[in-house]
Amino acid sequence: MENKVYYGEYTLHHWITLILKKNLILPEYQRHFVWDEKKVAVLIESLKEKQFVPPILIGSFKDNENIQNLILDGQQRLTSILLAYLGLFPDENTFKNTLKKLADENDGLFDEEDADIYDNVIEWRFDLLTKKGRTKKEILKNLVDGNYKKVDLNLNESFFKNTFLGFSYLVPDNQNEVNQQKYYSSVFRNINIQGQTLLPQESRASLYFLDKDLSKFFVPDFISEISMKNTSYDSKIDFVRYLSLLSQYYIDENPNNVAKRFGRKTEEYYEKYIYSVTGETDSNIFEKFENIFSGKKFETSFEKVKKTINDLNLEKEYYSIIDLDLYFFGLIYLVVFKNKVIDVDKKDELKEKINNKIESLKNTENHKSTPGALKYLRERIRWSILIYKRYLKDE
Repeated sequence: MENKVYYGEYTLHHWITLILKKNLILPEYQRHFVWDEKKVAVLIESLKEKQFVPPILIGSFKDNENIQNLILDGQQRLTSILLAYLGLFPDENTFKNTLKKLADENDGLFDEEDADIYDNVIEWRFDLLTKKGRTKKEILKNLVDGNYKKVDLNLNESFFKNTFLGFSYLVPDNQNEVNQQKYYSSVFRNINIQGQTLLPQESRASLYFLDKDLSKFFVPDFISEISMKNTSYDSKIDFVRYLSLLSQYYIDENPNNVAKRFGRKTEEYYEKYIYSVTGETDSNIFEKFENIFSGKKFETSFEKVKKTINDLNLEKEYYSIIDLDLYFFGLIYLVVFKNKVIDVDKKDELKEKINNKIESLKNTENHKSTPGALKYLRERIRWSILIYKRYLKDE
């Protein structure tokens, strides 16, 4: 049997019913909702005027004996339609003001449990709403004030029941779970996504689920707290970047060999690493995953990294890749790959050494202006590991 593609269209009312009944699933690797109110309004106006709106791409995924319908492309459009139907918008300012009010009322202190009743609209997806109920009435009843703002796009039932949105429905020929995931990862990465472009990390994320047992290996929970601030966008630390580069460095500990011949093809380099870890392909570029993490056991090492980061009181936000790399290459390599323990009792001295080296590298004009150049990346790997090595606990 060949891969099949079916085409059709549903009313907006039917799309909403599929979402509320959880007959449509957002894969874990899908990004959060990023559209603003203006884009939602433009979409609704386009639908009102019967203008062309790109179809939704759905994929059939067989998980054991269950068949799931995955949203591969169209999350932003479907979410916007659902929000318009509910008359809501997950407003970041409302959410932040609510948390600020909580802090002000409690002298700056409040339990995390106090904030747990609110949906995190900063990294929001529509499944936060569908957890509250399967009908509009149930969802609105279970909302907590201070999370969403009310919007009125002047819509009635007739609009939702008489307006259509098309779809393409993919059915892969191979029902093996791993092969299905590989197929959809390829589809996801090759979609010409309308609207805001995916960051490389977001596009690559679908590959992390080639082996579900390893999805947290590529993006552990504690990494979500560490971000890189940029003038145009903020992004979480790219943990796969560190793992792949250090996995190659581990072979001979020669930074000059790291990412050789991949200077302009870094995404291809990261993909090769992911495929080697998940067992899709063999690679002589990186140390074998099993040699470092026997039996796929990586959780203990990652917990040690998390604890070391906290014990060192490292910053959670960085404004330069130079700072980020000097602080994390050595830490990750020595704790995860070499199973060493950083002497956190000397954290002030350690951080002073790192900051001095950061300042020194930034005073080198070429390094500061082109930190992505391989020779400067390798220099940061070498210095970060060298500095951390001086602050290991005696075994």
